[in-house]
Amino acid sequence: MSTTDLIVRRLGVLDYQPVWRAMQAFSKTRSSADPDEFWVLQHQPVFTLGQAGRREHILADTGGIPIVKVDRGGQVTYHGPGQVVVYTLLDLRRRKLAVRALVTALEQAVMALLDKLGIAATTRVGAPGVYVRERKIAALGLRVSAGCSYHGLSFNVAMDLAPFSLIDPCGYRGLEVTQLSELGVGLVPEEVGDLLSDELQVQLGYNSRFLTQRLPDVLRSSAQVS
Repeated sequence: MSTTDLIVRRLGVLDYQPVWRAMQAFSKTRSSADPDEFWVLQHQPVFTLGQAGRREHILADTGGIPIVKVDRGGQVTYHGPGQVVVYTLLDLRRRKLAVRALVTALEQAVMALLDKLGIAATTRVGAPGVYVRERKIAALGLRVSAGCSYHGLSFNVAMDLAPFSLIDPCGYRGLEVTQLSELGVGLVPEEVGDLLSDELQVQLGYNSRFLTQRLPDVLRSSAQVS
């Protein structure tokens, strides 16, 4: 497989921490000959605090939903079933891709998909992500280590949005969130995951891709699939 090819793994619904640790291990041990990967999945309910995250942005008791301090950029967010997550495990040095360019590509892929669905969306200077009618529909958070990226983006499709009321989403007091189901789009997360990975492939310029539901080796032994 060429280094200009892409592996897209459709992984279903997974607990957060095993996936995070697997991303770290994958990025640490990958070689310059390994193709880049997208991991497309959903998570069991979890709040994650990025490197800039502060506990005061968690406004209430989480009702048993775990809080995990992680190594991505950004503040606090929520993941749960019905939200598509795409983790972008890329060799940025090999692709000569700056972090800012990757952020732009992630935002543009979401906006291109929304445009095809007839939904106008915007970005905000200094507040990465994608917004529809001033409400956030997609959040971004990345980590770059030794020239390789992991973490990625989350896109709200058809989920329980109530846990977002327990936090200041992405550290912004009063920020409201939305999702495709509220905007009249009846696609299921698996369909959106495929469409979004298509748009990301275009934005990032990969020649071809290999689709699989196989867990990566670093995840297979520890992840629990629902």
